[in-house]
This record gives sequence, C-alpha cells and structure tokens, in this order.
Amino acid sequence: MAKIKVKTAYFCQNCGTQHPKWQGQCSACKEWNTIVEEVVQKEEVKLWSKKGADSKVKALKVANISLTNESRIKTGNTELDRVLGGGIVPGAVILLGGEPGIGKSTLMLQLALVLKNFKTLYVSGEESAKQIKMRAERLGEGSSDCLILTETSTQNIFTHIDAVKPNLLVIDSIQTLHSQAVDASPGSVSQIRETASELLRFAKETTTPVILIGHITKDGGIAGPKILEHMVDVVLQFEGDRNHIYRILRAQKNRFGSTSELGIYEMVSQGLREVHNPSEILISQKDESLSGTAIAATVEGMRPMLIEIQALVSSAVYGTPQRSATGFDLRRLSMLLAVLEKRCGFRLGAKDVFLNITGE
Repeated sequence: MAKIKVKTAYFCQNCGTQHPKWQGQCSACKEWNTIVEEVVQKEEVKLWSKKGADSKVKALKVANISLTNESRIKTGNTELDRVLGGGIVPGAVILLGGEPGIGKSTLMLQLALVLKNFKTLYVSGEESAKQIKMRAERLGEGSSDCLILTETSTQNIFTHIDAVKPNLLVIDSIQTLHSQAVDASPGSVSQIRETASELLRFAKETTTPVILIGHITKDGGIAGPKILEHMVDVVLQFEGDRNHIYRILRAQKNRFGSTSELGIYEMVSQGLREVHNPSEILISQKDESLSGTAIAATVEGMRPMLIEIQALVSSAVYGTPQRSATGFDLRRLSMLLAVLEKRCGFRLGAKDVFLNITGE
C-alpha cells in the first residue's frame, strides 16, 4: 500500500505569505513569531459542483458574450444599498469585516430577517440556533424565509444548500469554516483560502450572492491571507467605537460601484437603526449661538453633509503650548496655525489650541 505523501508549508498568520522554511520574522510584513507550519493534504475530496455543469470552458469573443440585465437585489436597508451601489449583485461575494462586538452579526441577521419572499440561509459557526433566536426576538423582525444553520464543515453546508436552494447565503464567519480538502485547523491561512475558494465557485456558478463575515487583526486588517480580499467582489468595513452608539459602513473595494459612499447606523436596543440624515449627529443641537463653533459643508461620496467645527484657543499655562485635534489631521492644524501667525498676525505661538469635529 502506497504511503500518502504529506506536504507541509510555512505561512505567516498575519499576511499569508508562504515561506520555504520557518523563520522568526516574516520578510513581507516584518511581524515576529507569526509563521506557522501547516499540513497541506492533496487527496481527492468531493467538493461542491453544479449538477450538469459543462466542464469544458470555451473562449468567446466579447461581441458573442450574451449579457443579461439582472437587476440588483434591494435589501430594504437604505444605507447598505447605498454603500453597495444600489443593492446586491447576483453572484457577488461580499466580505464584511469589523472589530468584535461592533455589530456585524446583528447587521447581517437584520438583513436576513427583513428580506421578504427571498429565501436566506444564515450559517453560523460561532453561535447556537437558540442564541440566534434570542437575538432575532430582540431585533423584533420575523421572516419565515430565513433559515438558520449551525455548521462549520463546508461539505455539510453544501449538502444543506442543495436541499434548500437559498437565494442568499450568509456565513458567520469565514474564519470558523473548515474544508476536508485541507488538513489544517480552522482559521489558518490554508483553510481560509480553500473555504473562500469553494464559496466563490458556488456563487459564480449559481449566481447566488454570498456574504462572508470576517474577523480583523489588532492592526485593523481583515484576518487571513491578503488574497481573500482579492478573491471577493466587495470588501466592507464596519467601523465605530463600542463605547459609542454610532457605526459607519464603508466600502474598501467594490467592483460594482463606488468606494466613496458610506452608511451611518445607530446602535439601539432593537438593533441597528439607519441614520438617513447625518447632520443630526454631526451638528450639536444648540439654540444659542456660541463662540468657537462653525458649520461647514462637506461631501462624502454623493451625500452632502453639514458638520460642526469646534475650536478653543487659550493661553498656555505650562509654558509649552498644546495642540490637540479630534477628527482632524494634527499636522495640518499646525500648518494652518503657522500661516495664521505668519500672514495674519495672530500670536498663536504661546496659545493652547484645541480642535474638534463633532461626531468624530
């Protein structure tokens, strides 16, 4: 009986770079003690494949490729549709990243529950079905077309997909999945790359949109290999402070729309509330006119916003003047102060200057 040859490789858990041997520092990202040996098993494993699909791929001329006008899927979430460019494109693979506890799972569960007459399969590898049910009751949304599956094996997930044939697939999260094609632990570089590749193939062959929830590293980047962000069509970043109620959804990559749009949400007890008028959080509601405040207009994407700028200038008490800015570049503030002192005659060299952009 022939022995199965086990092939090992060394991957950086921070950036996903492959190395021929172990070393203390990754030569790509310069991080220390992040290189781990992983076993790559190349035995034949039955993966998902579309039944009746033609395995012979032919090259076609651009003029001969038929283009069907498939309309985008409206999610009913105005802020999410705005960031995606008008809705979810059929067959798109979307990666949503954010800090722990920021509200990624809440946003995706709200999306799955709000969609009517649209079968959604919500696959969770982090929570049980009862925990998801408790969150759904807190959100106050109910949909008979939302199916919950607690599974981490991609082979079992595709078995359920063939049975229920969903119109939308949500994976929470990609770091918890594992495939039998790779002999490595869940969350490793090899597993993330393999499971994402299987889900990408499923999305493109069936035109079923797939939303992947991903963890982030301590530096704020998507955990796993960098190739994961290249494979997907859209990369969304959910930002905010867990100690504050407002959240911002940005598109770092979007093959079907602009990356300049942003969505604003407010975290309340019933889930995430859409903020259609950003000026309500960017302008402090005060009737009396106060010194040191000014209203300015800005444009983010296609959305105009009114922001409030608050400034305070006082005499330096400790000799060395302080320069503090929140929501504004400190180096740009120093340049503006130097211009004001040189060209306008303001004596700001011995003054403390504090600048704040409301809502930042």
